[in-house]
Amino acid sequence: MSRHWVLHVDMDQFLVAVELLRHPELVGRPVVVGGRGDPTERAVVSTASYEARAHGVRSGLALKVARRRSPDAVFLPVDLPVYEAASARVMETLRAIPGAVVEVLGWDEAFVGIETDDPLSAARGIQAAVLEATDLHCSIGIGDTLVRAKIATDFGKPQGTFQLTRDNWMEVMGARPTTALWGVGSRIGARLASIGLHTVADLAAAEEAALVAAFGPTNGPHLGRLGRGGGRTRPDDTPWVARAHGRETTYQSDLTTPDEVRAALIELAGRVVDDVRKEGRAVQRVHLKVRFAPFFTFTKVRKLPTPTYDVEVIARTAYELYLALDDVRPVRLLGVRGEMVPPEGGY
Repeated sequence: MSRHWVLHVDMDQFLVAVELLRHPELVGRPVVVGGRGDPTERAVVSTASYEARAHGVRSGLALKVARRRSPDAVFLPVDLPVYEAASARVMETLRAIPGAVVEVLGWDEAFVGIETDDPLSAARGIQAAVLEATDLHCSIGIGDTLVRAKIATDFGKPQGTFQLTRDNWMEVMGARPTTALWGVGSRIGARLASIGLHTVADLAAAEEAALVAAFGPTNGPHLGRLGRGGGRTRPDDTPWVARAHGRETTYQSDLTTPDEVRAALIELAGRVVDDVRKEGRAVQRVHLKVRFAPFFTFTKVRKLPTPTYDVEVIARTAYELYLALDDVRPVRLLGVRGEMVPPEGGY
């Protein structure tokens, strides 16, 4: 008898896999995609091949560190248009599945809701369809909730499947640390540990009142549901509407004067305005991100008196937020994010 299942489709080493289609001579070698492909520059790893991961190279790692860990790796620059085109082909393939509801999570992953009596066969069919359409492999997590499907995927990587449901949730996840859960990072994990909740089983059995006291009336119950693998059971294919657009740059040479910072913020604000104009919704809040050398990061936000597309107003607001930090250290990174007015009817 058919029932509803959630499949989490996750492309294997996506950016690297796309590059290997263009550079088949690199198959089997450690490959790192990031920045402009120059490991002497300030940039981070976007994706690493499994061969590079075996040497400790992970997404978000500085390229310089990645080169030290994997000195034989080939470094390639990020090529956004190529990855966007490949992602579009993947999502088109998923949406072509009869009866499927597809909720896109990013370039390389999506939830697929289907009605079937054989979810494993359905998952393998999706893998075959994606491979035929794109020459790319994916892993698929099978679950009865989005959380369980998402977590299941890692157990099937690469190119495999894994099923995680109410029936085997505790057997598979109970003894694992809370940080094994989707959305629980090291900081939340440490806070959970501080109240005696070290494992998924601990969190699943925790009293809601204790979680509310520690994390608030929204996040507390949410964490409890995560511990039990609960939450939404059906993907939502409602088109995603952006709340903000942001631009940031890591500078190869630190910005050392206020004038350099101001000029950089004007350039970033101009790029943000180009993006928000395409949405047709003005900026109502300006977010500033600053990373001082060597690696101290701060963010600040200010609501504008009147929503605007004015580059000068947005840049000036960002600069005032920078001055309010009252920090004279050299600047390594700047980011400007424009939060837009909501669309008509809300989100």
